[in-house]
Amino acid sequence: MRLAMPHMGNIYIPFRSLFERLGIDYVIPPPNTQRTLSLAVRYSPEGLCIPFKLLLGNMIEAAELGIDTFLTVGGCGICRLGYYAKIQEQILCDLGYNVEVVSVGVSENKLAGLLKKIKRLSQDAPWIKIIRAFRFGLAKLYALDKIEQVVQKVRPVELLKGTSNQLFSRASEAINRADDYATLKKLEKDTISELNEVTRNNEVEPLIVGITGEFYVVLEPFSNLDVESELGKLGVEVRRTTFVSNWIKYSWFLNPLGLNEKARIHQAALPYLKRDIGGDGWESVGEKVLHAGEYDGLVHLAPFTCMPEIVAQNIMPATREKIPVLTIICDEQLAKSGMLTRLEAFVDLLQCRRRAGSGNGHKGKV
Repeated sequence: MRLAMPHMGNIYIPFRSLFERLGIDYVIPPPNTQRTLSLAVRYSPEGLCIPFKLLLGNMIEAAELGIDTFLTVGGCGICRLGYYAKIQEQILCDLGYNVEVVSVGVSENKLAGLLKKIKRLSQDAPWIKIIRAFRFGLAKLYALDKIEQVVQKVRPVELLKGTSNQLFSRASEAINRADDYATLKKLEKDTISELNEVTRNNEVEPLIVGITGEFYVVLEPFSNLDVESELGKLGVEVRRTTFVSNWIKYSWFLNPLGLNEKARIHQAALPYLKRDIGGDGWESVGEKVLHAGEYDGLVHLAPFTCMPEIVAQNIMPATREKIPVLTIICDEQLAKSGMLTRLEAFVDLLQCRRRAGSGNGHKGKV
């Protein structure tokens, strides 16, 4: 068996560590490129969303390298995500690839469900070995997310643009190679120290913009044309509402303690949306309500044809919390120049609003 996971941000790094420690032949697929998107559009049903298409395109490129087993996200809720693995597997088989696509439900059986899938893929490895490998992969995930959160703070104020991105890229590669906890901890500490020493413009107070929306397009830079970096270049501090490590911590580990972050977000959305509508639509509304007094604005990322995010998009203008929201629809037609024009106009609006005293930086009424 040769195993791979389609790209979704840096998630391949902890999973590579996990599977290699279990003796599984794990291959990192080629990164998402224009060729990935071209393959995705050619072989996907037209009406499906960009997450489906890019996941499929990445699988096709990996299958060309001899991959025969894929691990991907799945689900059993209202969103169409629950159908994707089987449809992608059938398309790959129709293209002549003898592959199996194994899906892990994002809420189904939570941690136990994932560990059972890992045990099956590892040819029934001992539980103690699986748990040790999983813990080390999780440590890499936490290190990556912690460093990235510092990058988001440094990016808008660095004098030499691109410095924090380069440090993060270098750290990601080093964490990918790290093989013990001591090395991993040192990498995390050293990288954060380097980021804190980056020369900054201390005279500016960056705008703070939250990024929310559908899970995949928020986490995969290729799908959103690297909106976080582009906002950073415009002097905006990004607060991404989705980090895989936090999602795992609150959804899988701390539920018994009553520390479910999603429940808090759902509670915030209740005046406007009473129930789950699938995907991340409920969370998108709740994030706006919950952070209205903290953010200057919100960028809402939504795949084209994604019904949960369409519902959220239409609710957001009607809330009492009047922070500006820019919705960006992500699909194969999204052009970089058009997106940059919209981001520049949005940032101009937020700056005018802050100067007028109604933004986050001036403690005005929101």
